[in-house]
Amino acid sequence: MPRASIWKSIADTLLAEIGEGHYRPGDRLPTEAQLAVRFGVNRHTVRHALASLTETGLLHARRGAGVFVASEPQTYPLGRRVRFHQNVAASGRTPSRQVLRLETRTCDKREAEALRLTEGAQVHVMEGLSLADGVALAAFRSVFPAAGLPGLLAELDRNGSVTAALAACGVADYTRASTRLTAVAARATLALQLRLPEGAPILRSVAINHDAAGQPIEYGTTWFAGDRVELTVTPE
Repeated sequence: MPRASIWKSIADTLLAEIGEGHYRPGDRLPTEAQLAVRFGVNRHTVRHALASLTETGLLHARRGAGVFVASEPQTYPLGRRVRFHQNVAASGRTPSRQVLRLETRTCDKREAEALRLTEGAQVHVMEGLSLADGVALAAFRSVFPAAGLPGLLAELDRNGSVTAALAACGVADYTRASTRLTAVAARATLALQLRLPEGAPILRSVAINHDAAGQPIEYGTTWFAGDRVELTVTPE
């Protein structure tokens, strides 16, 4: 067998074993060193095989933890009160959030329209990743009107929870007023964040949330990894 195809043979073997149930969704594969000993190759060849399976979405790597078989898609209901942590925890998985950006800036035209602000008004912006069991399910951007919420960024920085941060700023409840879903292809930076191949399918959700008085309180865009999330719409 030509040496150039050895990594492909290893990938095919692992693929067959996953298909036969030797490794179940969520299971960790043997280490690169262990696989190298098993197949009698160097770790670079094993790494090539694992990378090829990762690009298909079958495997995913967690820094410092290893390579895992991808879990079943996360069911994610879209309703009037959508709370990421509650949705993920209800499925038995551990939710977490990685905050990548917190800042106050001038709103753009689209944000002003969604939040009913005058152009040039200040907004708070939070960007990051939503994860389940350490795997990124989605990237997100939330935009909030800065007026009336002076302490919001500090609260978001403290715990990363939008619900808790808004509650600390006096917004006890908020509901989803509208949602727009679009299928798009992952651009390079988004693919890198979600550990997807460039061009992989993404479900983009654009939503506006209102407070109890009916005023827009959050303009959010979420990019869901298409093969990791199953979106459902509730009757409400």
